[in-house]
Amino acid sequence: MTGPHSPLGGTTLLVIAKEPVPGRVKTRLTPPYSPQQAAALAEAALADTLHTVLRSPARRRVLVLDGAPGPWLPPGFEVLPQAPGGLDERLAAAFADCAGPTLLVGMDTPQLTPALLEPAVCPDAWLGCDAWFGPAEDGGFWAVGLAEPDPSLFPGVPMSTDRTGAIQRRRLTDAGLCVRDLPPLRDVDTAADAAEVAARAPGSRFAAALRAVADVPQDASAGWVR
Repeated sequence: MTGPHSPLGGTTLLVIAKEPVPGRVKTRLTPPYSPQQAAALAEAALADTLHTVLRSPARRRVLVLDGAPGPWLPPGFEVLPQAPGGLDERLAAAFADCAGPTLLVGMDTPQLTPALLEPAVCPDAWLGCDAWFGPAEDGGFWAVGLAEPDPSLFPGVPMSTDRTGAIQRRRLTDAGLCVRDLPPLRDVDTAADAAEVAARAPGSRFAAALRAVADVPQDASAGWVR
């Protein structure tokens, strides 16, 4: 399905995220980091993402949140609760709440900039385009957008595998959608990811948070940084 989708009204930008609570976020960072430090890194990544979305043109800006808002949430966002179920079902529910062109991003790519989002939010982003897709370097995806939100495109896609992105993109093309790609980005899942992403975005809140936890002496008896 292709066609000249109208850009009038702009694009809705969704951020899907978890409240950065110790023990519930970035658990693959523990060790080497403590649950509190992992949560601090998650909070910084989320804040970077939200501020990037604020600097990007949008019709609506919506945080689809598992948990409660905190001081890390800047003004300018609607907040909606995540639906129950697996990530595939939560993605479907997030798009079900939207009308018109909608782009969803996660909270795991704090190196995101308005320039990286621009192709999918500029005035002609949806002309002759049905979907945008942002692949992640680990085989997942960091962004997905639909000119006409269709929740049926997500349920049943296996999440958190090295084939998730390929399967999700194929779901879009199998539905007859014309898909354009955004640049691949690296998700922050492990300590190695964190170091690489911080190096790519040294001025980010995330990089500052990583420098802060790296300055804390390591407690050898605990096996991770406290």
